[in-house]
Amino acid sequence: MAYPSMGEAHRRITDYLNNFSDAVSYQDVASLAQLFSFSSNSPPLLSVADALNFFQDANRLIKQSEKFSQYGEILAPLFRSLQSYRTGNLVDAYHAFEKFANAFIQEFRNWESAWALEALYVIAYEIRVLAERADRELASNGKSPEKLKGAGSFLMKVFGVLAGKGPKRVGALYVTCQLFKIYFKLGTVHLCRSVIRSIETARIFDFEEFPRRDKVTYMYYTGRLEVFNENFPAADHKLSYALTHCNPLREANIRMILKYLIPVKLSLGILPETSLLEKYNLLEYHNVVQALKRGDLRLLRHALQEHEDQFLRSGVYLVLEKLELQVYQRLVKKIYFIQKQKDPSKAHQLKLEVIVKALKWLEMDMDLDEVECIMTILIYKNLVKGYFAHKSKVVVLSKQDPFPKLNGKPVNS
Repeated sequence: MAYPSMGEAHRRITDYLNNFSDAVSYQDVASLAQLFSFSSNSPPLLSVADALNFFQDANRLIKQSEKFSQYGEILAPLFRSLQSYRTGNLVDAYHAFEKFANAFIQEFRNWESAWALEALYVIAYEIRVLAERADRELASNGKSPEKLKGAGSFLMKVFGVLAGKGPKRVGALYVTCQLFKIYFKLGTVHLCRSVIRSIETARIFDFEEFPRRDKVTYMYYTGRLEVFNENFPAADHKLSYALTHCNPLREANIRMILKYLIPVKLSLGILPETSLLEKYNLLEYHNVVQALKRGDLRLLRHALQEHEDQFLRSGVYLVLEKLELQVYQRLVKKIYFIQKQKDPSKAHQLKLEVIVKALKWLEMDMDLDEVECIMTILIYKNLVKGYFAHKSKVVVLSKQDPFPKLNGKPVNS
């Protein structure tokens, strides 16, 4: 790190202070936001950080001018945070950034208009990212990582500031999405409920007035929550909304949405095209889809085993595991069609031993009792229409629509 001369350091710091003051005076939110964007690692910002670490008396520059001193509670901790960030001391950088952010929020409350919202968005983003990095530093030193939790508390305070009448309320959804990211990261997704309730039931919010970017992110995270709750129709609605409204050029975001939407669609009996899986590099679902098409239980279990870690990390493993019933339905349906070709008059009578043989051909060793249990479940779940003739160990299928389609509805629980 090459330090500037004393005069150059003084000039850089003074320029930064003037830029801040001018941005606030002229309500130039784009310029203001750039001054807070640590994670951008922009050369101008890093050069100011180098100057601060060399000059070591920036507070004097703030205090000696009334133009700057009125914002001293914002600027002093901001400078300390920038200094620590530049030297790689992320825990100290976080502490100072949180003080700066709290001071900024106090000033933001006093501004009647919402002109500084984009700057507030940058602060909300930066405090989350900085907290994550600070927690990694703490964990590597054998200490308890707690900064991300602190960032969540700060963002709840920001949400409270925005969740009122007036033009500032349109910023509430962006902050909500940052909170979702924190709660999902910490594994405390139950904390999402109170924020969701505020967004979806408060009369002051009109969902359609929020920016499209924020609506897409919100629907993505609430859709994931519905996946965890196994409310697949709601998950389908929310994730489909996110997909439909997502910027088509943001392929990484589309892939993230599809990673959850595909298992949801599969649960509702809707299979994706292979071309979609190939386009967005989601080939881990290829054999799952093929297993559903073929009625191949062995292939499904192999696919789940092969990509187990990936599916567990995404939280969709249990969703995919429950597709076994649809695979059994498909297998029984194939046996039915084969019998119908051989002897149409007896096609609706399926001997359990035939199903046992088909499973053995798939290297799935099951006895008659196990198969009878599976068929009972299929009938109960309305995946097969028919009844048992227990003495003869035969499933008598309905002559009308023996294999009801899901048609976008989940398997009966």
